[in-house]
Amino acid sequence: MTTAQITIFDALTGNTITREMNQTELQQFETDQAQTKKDLATQVKTEKALADKQQIILDRLGLTADEFKTLLG
Repeated sequence: MTTAQITIFDALTGNTITREMNQTELQQFETDQAQTKKDLATQVKTEKALADKQQIILDRLGLTADEFKTLLG
């Protein structure tokens, strides 16, 4: 298994350093990855709820999404 690596670019010198992450960096990386997954799941859930609400309104109006777009467009 490969170890996680970090790349650091020094803009002043133009040097690039690639090294293994230390324990603190690795823990932060894993925490960030978990938070990103959580945020994505929340976003998907929110977008699904919005789409469901929009569909309910269109159903009440007796319109399809394409018909509604045509009315607006």
